[in-house]
Amino acid sequence: MAADVKKLYENTPKILELSELNAKNSYIDPKLYLKYDVKRGLRDISGKGVLAGLTRISDVRANKTVNGETVPAEGELFYRGYNVKDLVKGFTSENRFGFEEITYLLLFGILPNEKDLEEFNTMLAGYRSLPTSFVRDIIMKAPSRDMMNTLSRSILTLYSYDDKADDTSMPNVLRQCLQLISLFPMLSVYGYQAYRHYHDNKSLYIHAPKPELSTAENLLRILRSNKKYTELEARILDVALVLHMDHGGGNNSTFTTHVVSSTGTDTYSVMAAAIGSLKGPKHGGANIKVVDMFEDLKHRVRDWTDEEEVSRYLLGLLRKEEFDRQGLIYGMGHAVYSLSDPREKIFRSYVEKLAVEKGLEKEFDLYALVEKLGPEVIAKERKIYKGVCCNVDFYSGFVYQMLGLPKELFTPIFAVARISGWSAHRLEELAQNGKIIRPAYRPVGDDLDYVPIAERQ
Repeated sequence: MAADVKKLYENTPKILELSELNAKNSYIDPKLYLKYDVKRGLRDISGKGVLAGLTRISDVRANKTVNGETVPAEGELFYRGYNVKDLVKGFTSENRFGFEEITYLLLFGILPNEKDLEEFNTMLAGYRSLPTSFVRDIIMKAPSRDMMNTLSRSILTLYSYDDKADDTSMPNVLRQCLQLISLFPMLSVYGYQAYRHYHDNKSLYIHAPKPELSTAENLLRILRSNKKYTELEARILDVALVLHMDHGGGNNSTFTTHVVSSTGTDTYSVMAAAIGSLKGPKHGGANIKVVDMFEDLKHRVRDWTDEEEVSRYLLGLLRKEEFDRQGLIYGMGHAVYSLSDPREKIFRSYVEKLAVEKGLEKEFDLYALVEKLGPEVIAKERKIYKGVCCNVDFYSGFVYQMLGLPKELFTPIFAVARISGWSAHRLEELAQNGKIIRPAYRPVGDDLDYVPIAERQ
């Protein structure tokens, strides 16, 4: 494909010319955003989001009020009023997997009792079945190198297998959401297995999930050729799924879910749109960038314990001298959090345990050192309007690496978690029976007089 694209460019210089023309006439002076008080990215200069809706599902907190003034605070994340820190502590201390339990909470607003949870797990297990020949006829045909595109295509194709695909009544949408929550792990992993078989000439194996296993256990089981995994591996993946399930209504993919749901379209189209949003490297694809950055760091820095040498590399990143020369330390900074990302704080202790089990303590120490030095280097080099902290993507890619998950599945696993939040927000949007979401854009171009074609330059 790369060769075909190169050939296309070589044989079509007009494309480059037209691209330059488009760029010239699409440019908007950044000063105009300040002049007209337009919040780029729907956020003000301090990082505070433009209020676009109301939600009961989750709450992201990064500030507190002191003497009538809003000041930065340690980050907190709440699902349906419960602090995520308490939820994770609750199910892990009682030796339960949490993904299914917290999915129930997000969807229905209450924590399930034992009977509710057992019935819900049985329901999800029952939906964990693809249509006959779907793997052969859809997933195995024209496998994509990008698993998010494969996942999106599979979701859109499932529309054709649903006799009530366009029914947006609440019971039907709930049924569709539960099916997709159950199927996302299979669609993601099977898509990867097809790709590695046809493109990398690897052995092909399609394992069936087991109804008695959790989502995290089944994901590891169907991914690995021997179907085996350790208890710690499954527990940590489960915690990762819970921490990625939702993050307020304003994150890009969830806002996309609200926007597309507000049009009255079907569930499959809504989830495909959310997947397209999550695929972006500025959203769900960030943890891949973190992993690649650390691979580069490990080759460029001789002594991983030398704070001065590591700081020089980080400074080189900011000055566009290192790695991809984008001027970013990936995994550092967040649109909302300034002092700390609660998901990262919760995750960190589990990451360390897994690093010990895998014999990767030196790599973990390097991550911890960058976590410490990154905000210091950024603060010295750049003017910032709020604090900079490590975000959840900083460690999640490292965890997935230690679990033996291929990079192609990093973002799909994010989707496996976030589909629960998307489903809750879709149902919430439909329950409001609200207006179509349509924000305003201010035009800044000039009015022009029509010119006959013969007189145009």
